[in-house]
Amino acid sequence: MTNRVVSLWLAMALAFATAAMADTVQLKPGHPERYVVVKGDTLWDISARFLQDPWKWPEIWEINPAIANPHLIYPGDVISLHYDADGRPRLTLSRGRPTVKLSPKKRITPLRQAIPTIPMSAIQQFLLYPRVFSREELERTGYIVAQDEGSLISASGDKVYARGLRPEDGTAYMIIRPGKAYRDPDAKKRDILGYEAMQLATAKVLRFGDPSSVRVGEATREVLIGDRLVPMREEERLEPYFLPHAPDFPIEGRIISVLDGVSRIGQYHTVVLNKGTRDGLEKGHVLAVYRTGEIVRDTIEPKRGRKVQLPSERAGAVMVVRVFDRVSYALVMESRRDMRVLDSFATP
Repeated sequence: MTNRVVSLWLAMALAFATAAMADTVQLKPGHPERYVVVKGDTLWDISARFLQDPWKWPEIWEINPAIANPHLIYPGDVISLHYDADGRPRLTLSRGRPTVKLSPKKRITPLRQAIPTIPMSAIQQFLLYPRVFSREELERTGYIVAQDEGSLISASGDKVYARGLRPEDGTAYMIIRPGKAYRDPDAKKRDILGYEAMQLATAKVLRFGDPSSVRVGEATREVLIGDRLVPMREEERLEPYFLPHAPDFPIEGRIISVLDGVSRIGQYHTVVLNKGTRDGLEKGHVLAVYRTGEIVRDTIEPKRGRKVQLPSERAGAVMVVRVFDRVSYALVMESRRDMRVLDSFATP
């Protein structure tokens, strides 16, 4: 990420802030008056030290014009809390001393790197390439029709033969295997929102034709006949810098899946939401998650009804980190209680 893009992070955030919004910011009980940033911090963690709702950080951030590049926050910087003339909380930055290291080559190398919004390790493993495809997109992809010398499986360095590849798409491909369908639990016919795709290997076309000759590159799993080939294109580079903000419109939906197959969802797990770009979601949107109330028996006055559903309770918050047409990936940022698939989410 370029400094210009990083610098725009808080600049964009300030565009969202208004005085009316700042009035709604609640400070966290026991908050510090100042905090010194250390290596390993994230912007979300620092925000949570001061605010009840960490994603409202941009609403009270006040730029110090005396600091070069004040949008970036580094280890050693000091975050201070004060109040403006109207009694509203503000957070300001004062620059700490830079950290330097003497290398064996007798040169000084700065080690200061702007802190991220969230831990990169929490999302990098699944965001390098798209993992959700529509039926139509899958039907347009090439596919492996045979393997060299009649092999049943292929691995790194093996040759395979594929149909449906076009020279105009280039020679670099990702081999994927379509997985489970994401279905909308709120649709009457449980509409399919997309298909999760497992990334198997990279590949390079040796010769175009029908079929084309393809060499399997770096493989993480075995490659089989029927696996699909998706052109590798220059993706938006994934960086751990986001603009956390609540949607400025009401939206409701459900968690429909969780990556890595866990049954109980906690902080930094990645969930799949049944809303996407067509519903207005974008990267950085923060959503409140509600645990669906249990159904209990009324043993006191069954005439009122033998069963009653308890109200939903706030369970935590998620932030959207990647958006597809009809679904989104979101990272669990706060977990007050266990979350489960089919729990609901809404504008906080």
